[in-house]
Amino acid sequence: MSRPATRIPAFDELYRQIEALPEGVTGEILEPGVVRTMARPGGRHRFAGWRARRALQGSDLAEGGSGWWFEVEAEIKLPDGLLAVPDLSGWRVTEEPPFVDANPIEVLPDFCCEVLSPTTARDDRRLKLPLFARSGVGWTWIVDPDLCTVEVYQTVETLAALVLVAKDDDVLILPPFEDEIDVGRFWKARAAATR
Repeated sequence: MSRPATRIPAFDELYRQIEALPEGVTGEILEPGVVRTMARPGGRHRFAGWRARRALQGSDLAEGGSGWWFEVEAEIKLPDGLLAVPDLSGWRVTEEPPFVDANPIEVLPDFCCEVLSPTTARDDRRLKLPLFARSGVGWTWIVDPDLCTVEVYQTVETLAALVLVAKDDDVLILPPFEDEIDVGRFWKARAAATR
C-alpha cells in the first residue's frame, strides 16, 4: 500500500517559524521544507568576517567607495522557496539599492561570503556553496579562519568552480573585486593581539 505524499510546508509557513526563533538564533531554509538553525558565531568567526568586510570597504558605496552594496548576515530569499543568511553578501550597484529596508531581500546577490566555524562548516560547503551557484550567485568566498585560507569560487553553469585559494599572508586580488587584499589581516591581527 502506498503512502500519501508528504506536503512540504510553503515558504511563508517556514519563514514564520524563523521569525519566532529566540533572539540570537538564525534560521535558514537550505533544503525544501527544512528550517536549519544556528547560534550566533564565535569570536574567530566574527573577527574574520569583520576583517573580510573591512577589506572590501573601498568598493562599498555605503562607506564612500563605489561599485558594490554589502550586507552583513542579511536574509536572502532564493529561488524555490529557500532562504540563506550569508555572513556577507554584495550587489553590484551605482546607487543605494531599493531593497535596503527589505527583509528578506529578494534580489539575488552577485557575491556571497561564508566564514567557516566548527558548527557551520559542513552545511556551508555541502549545502550553501552549491545552493548559491544553482541560484545564480556569481561569486562565493569560503573563509576558513582555522586554515587561514580564502577559497574563491565562480559560478560556471550553475556549479561552483574553485578559481583561487589565498592563504596565510597572501596579498592579491580576490575576484570579483579589483583591489589587492591582505588576507593575513583576516586572522593575523587577532593572533598578535592575543599573545
